[in-house]
Amino acid sequence: MGVVNVTPDSFSDGGHYYSAEQAIEHAKKLIDEGADILDIGGESTRPGSVSVSIEEELDRVIPVLQAITGSDIPISIDTSKAEVMRHAIESGATIINDINALQAPDTLQTVASNNHVSVCLMHMQGSPINMQANPKYIDIVTEVKKFLQERINTAKAAGISQERLIIDPGFGFGKTLQHNLELLQHLDSFTDLGVPILAGLSRKSMLGAITGNDVNNRIHESIAAALLAVIKGARIVRVHDVKETREALAIYHAMHHHTEV
Repeated sequence: MGVVNVTPDSFSDGGHYYSAEQAIEHAKKLIDEGADILDIGGESTRPGSVSVSIEEELDRVIPVLQAITGSDIPISIDTSKAEVMRHAIESGATIINDINALQAPDTLQTVASNNHVSVCLMHMQGSPINMQANPKYIDIVTEVKKFLQERINTAKAAGISQERLIIDPGFGFGKTLQHNLELLQHLDSFTDLGVPILAGLSRKSMLGAITGNDVNNRIHESIAAALLAVIKGARIVRVHDVKETREALAIYHAMHHHTEV
């Protein structure tokens, strides 16, 4: 899943693709590099970020969605707002990537009423503006897994079939470095929930905390983290560096296939 942030303030590439023209060109580049899914976002969810209005978010993402809908790959919209979801679906999005796991008003019903749309349910402690203030857990793996199971059950009860569901443990969303490492180490335990796992580790501060590299110099650690996530059961990795990650995963898959043969 290639990331297209149409924002001025995302933690990694905020402002790089803020205009629709820049975002569209970037999206096409990621497709050429081998992205299987594009994730379009018009609101930063980095630690400390503040929510934007529905109108502003729509103005950012809809022109980009409409321009790339003709491509042959699924388009995901990264939003927690029901109205943005509805307009994005009308413009060709077939995946909702919701950091709030369909807890906001009318979001559950919006996805349930669009049978061709999948949804990624993510775990987050707190909200972007305060989530990194002082995150605490007694047993993070158990607590995150319990939350995601509850959201799966709620989604299914609302009429969203299991085949349409994806889960994301939410690396960096209300978690310390230790919490993130524990989730990664035990990511395979989330396969018990019976739906695909998405892992978003690309360029995140947890990686910089380990290597000391700033956000624009974390490509190697991002690829390593994506590879580890796949080994631990992730079916989708959300990344900024599509070509490089895809090539690293090609080596892993070639080895894995050779071992099976």
